[in-house]
Amino acid sequence: MLKIISQILIAFVALEHLYIMYFEMFAWETIGKKTFKTLGDELFKPTKALAANQGLYNGFLAAGLIWTFFISDPQWSKNIAIFFLVCVITAGIYGAITASKKIFIVQALPAILALIFIVLAVN
Repeated sequence: MLKIISQILIAFVALEHLYIMYFEMFAWETIGKKTFKTLGDELFKPTKALAANQGLYNGFLAAGLIWTFFISDPQWSKNIAIFFLVCVITAGIYGAITASKKIFIVQALPAILALIFIVLAVN
């Protein structure tokens, strides 16, 4: 049961990062404005390339987490999942410190929960 919960949480974190990738790379001036309300509207056009770069990194995080579902060796899959979850947690904590405390709840907390469940799950 713990393994299933961990996989659901990993999938959630991966989907969340695909969404972040989408809006940072392709919808920065629309969804980005709704998400980052503390930035002035005039900042979105000049920061479009920077946001797209951030989005690319979020896509890499999602790809790494999705990859874990295709690794046949359970220990290897677990190790890769732990690595990418720690990356997400680190990014979420940094974002909470530097940008918005909400990032901790939205980004880091689901990854922390996934990490707890994956560590508790017995292969």
